[in-house]
Amino acid sequence: MKKAARRSQLPFNLPTRPLLIVLSGPSGVGKDAVLTKMKELGYPLKYITTLTTRPRRPNERNNVDYHFVLMNRFQKMIENNELLEWANVYGNWYGVPREKVKQALDKGNDTIIKVDIQGAATIKKILPQAIFIFLMPPSIEELLIRLKQRHTESPSDLAVRLKTAEEEIKQLPLFDYVVVNRWGEIALAVSDIEAIITAENRLVAPIPIIAELAQWVVLTGTPRNEAASMTVAAERLAAKP
Repeated sequence: MKKAARRSQLPFNLPTRPLLIVLSGPSGVGKDAVLTKMKELGYPLKYITTLTTRPRRPNERNNVDYHFVLMNRFQKMIENNELLEWANVYGNWYGVPREKVKQALDKGNDTIIKVDIQGAATIKKILPQAIFIFLMPPSIEELLIRLKQRHTESPSDLAVRLKTAEEEIKQLPLFDYVVVNRWGEIALAVSDIEAIITAENRLVAPIPIIAELAQWVVLTGTPRNEAASMTVAAERLAAKP
């Protein structure tokens, strides 16, 4: 009896999409330090620089650490739908430039953005297929030490940030992964993030149509309320037999 010819087609879909990685965590946890270390080590990612209206700190470089802009410019970008997300954090505005994210993903680059917890929650609603990583301090006590060493907050500001951090940690269920950034062990935190990115790039799964729709409505400028309605409608359609 002649053996049947073996099929050459793989029984699964290989991933072809670039990753959008969202790094978030409490103020002072070391998000900037982790990203700086990743750049120094040459990780092949596209790093999106956040915009902010806050004053530049002495050790910060414009257009490297942040894009420092005036409030009228930031407001204009909101009106022109140029921001993927934006939020007021401790009295200053922060936002992610939409076009920079779109360009990076269009080129097939794995892309990482840094946002506060509010920003992560917003992106989770409109781009649920992104990879969400929560950078965690080993303890609130260590977070306080780090904040004090920055010499940028008053005692009352420190109290507010610590209280906020405690509330932000309660938002862990919004995230896909948690990475603990211990004092003096930043290389370990970076290694953990690298492992997450590597694992996500090895996943064998089709891209959900709902995820493609969410990405389309966001990156093409569809208003948030319309994007939410379209996402809900698509979810219902996908649930039908």
